[in-house]
Amino acid sequence: LIVPNPATFLTLIGPEYFRDPDLQKLLPAGVTFPSILVGIGGLIITSALVARKVKGSLLWAILLTTLLGIPFGVTNLENFKLVSLPPSIGETFGAFTLGFKEIFNYGIISVIFAFTFVDLFDTIGTLVGVSSKAGMLDEKGHLPKANKALMADSLGTIFGAVLGTSTVTTYVESASGVAEGGRTGLTALVTAVLFLIALFFSPLVGVIPSAATAPVLVIVGVFMAEPVKQIDWSNYLDAIPAFLAIIMMPLTSSIAEGIVFGILAFTALHILTGKVKEISVTMWVLTLLFIVRFFLV
Repeated sequence: LIVPNPATFLTLIGPEYFRDPDLQKLLPAGVTFPSILVGIGGLIITSALVARKVKGSLLWAILLTTLLGIPFGVTNLENFKLVSLPPSIGETFGAFTLGFKEIFNYGIISVIFAFTFVDLFDTIGTLVGVSSKAGMLDEKGHLPKANKALMADSLGTIFGAVLGTSTVTTYVESASGVAEGGRTGLTALVTAVLFLIALFFSPLVGVIPSAATAPVLVIVGVFMAEPVKQIDWSNYLDAIPAFLAIIMMPLTSSIAEGIVFGILAFTALHILTGKVKEISVTMWVLTLLFIVRFFLV
């Protein structure tokens, strides 16, 4: 619905985007008028099911929206197969070693810093957000045993990289499982087993169009927005950093960048208002690291 625009950067999509070839080039791949209609229909279906507290509402919404996409040509059933063997990992397994000879020619320190920074703070932001939705944070807003959660995420990142996958990390989509009542490690184990089984049903999963999953992510955004009510918006020392963190995440397409702006604003405001003593050692260290990062990356 929101697309690039030469004059205003972003705008609401209109009929002209499907008539003007130059504007069509600005649209993301796969965005068509039928897909937009199906996406809007999916959002209505998802919202209604969630509002009615239907068990498994998000999964039902994906299924119904996928079916809705068939007459619109959005759900592609060509060459459809129910089951197939998972693709071989032979081409990607250990492929990261191929570039070891040239790796130090491209400023490897700054690259490692950038990837570590993005992965770490994306994970922290997601863990805090999902844990808040699950009611797992203590009275100080801390996540108990966070070190174990970060260790699991780190090991997933390492082993995923060895296998040649995109980064295995914590995702905000977990909030959908929390909304359905998932609170323990058993939820994660069941999900892992189902993902393993799903490898053999990848053609079936591949039929689901993005227009069917996008509405669910909008609702996940609603789930994640719930803790915002705990922010004291009358205290600008908290409100301004919180607002910058929230607004910069979608504008930069990065949880990590949103956290950066929030922390830098927090530190700067406390310095300028003479409340330096309220800045913790951790915040000082993070602020210095973020300033260094802006010059290195």
